Amino acid sequence: MLQWLIRHTLRPLAHAVYRPDISGTIPPKGPVILAANHRSAIDTAVLSLAVRRPVAFLGKAEYFEGSGLRAKMLAAFLGALGYVPVDRGNAHAALSALSAARTVLDSGGVFGIYPEGTRSLDGKLHRGHTGVASLALATGAVVVPVALSGTEKVQPIGKKLPRLARIGVRFGEPLDFARYDGLEQSPAIRRAVTDEIMYAIHELSGQEYVDSYHKLPDAA
Repeated sequence: MLQWLIRHTLRPLAHAVYRPDISGTIPPKGPVILAANHRSAIDTAVLSLAVRRPVAFLGKAEYFEGSGLRAKMLAAFLGALGYVPVDRGNAHAALSALSAARTVLDSGGVFGIYPEGTRSLDGKLHRGHTGVASLALATGAVVVPVALSGTEKVQPIGKKLPRLARIGVRFGEPLDFARYDGLEQSPAIRRAVTDEIMYAIHELSGQEYVDSYHKLPDAA
C-alpha cells in the first residue's frame, strides 16, 4: 500500500516540483541492472521515481532496525522505495549484498547499483568496482547505464534538506553481455565488462573520467 502511495502520489509531486529532464527508457520486463553515476544522497530516490518499474537497492541493515515509531516509519518508507536491507558490518558483507541483488534479478526485477561504490566528492566519474559485472554475468540481466545530473545541487554534500534545482536522468541503451556466458569467474572478463559499463556512463554524463577508485577523505 505504501509503495503504491509513493509511486502514485510522491512521483507526480516530485515531477511537478523538480521538472526532471528524463531521456531514454528501460526494458518493460525482464531482469535489468541500472548502473548509475553517484552524485548525491538523493540519487536513489530520483532513480526510483524516474522509472515506472519498481527498483530495488541495497540499504544498511541498521536503517531497518529499531523498535520506536520513528524507526518503524523509516524502515517502512525505505522498504517502499525499494531498499533491501543488508548487513555491511561483517566479513561476509560483499557476498550478502550480491546474494540479495541476485534474488531481485533472478525474479525478473530491476536492481539499481552505483559501480563507483560511493558518492563522487570531486564531481568526476571514478573507476567502477566489478560487482556490477559479477551480477550481470551471473544472472544474464541487461545493464542500462544511467547518468544523473543536478542531484548534487538539490542536496549538496553536508546538507540535510533538499533544494530546488533542475535534475537530469539519462538512460542509455541496454548492454547485453551474453557473449561472456560462462566466464563470470574470470577477473579479466569482469574488469572488461565493468569498464564497458563505466565508459557508457561517461558518454552519457560527460563527466571527466578518473581511472582510479574513489576514496573518501580520512576524516569522512
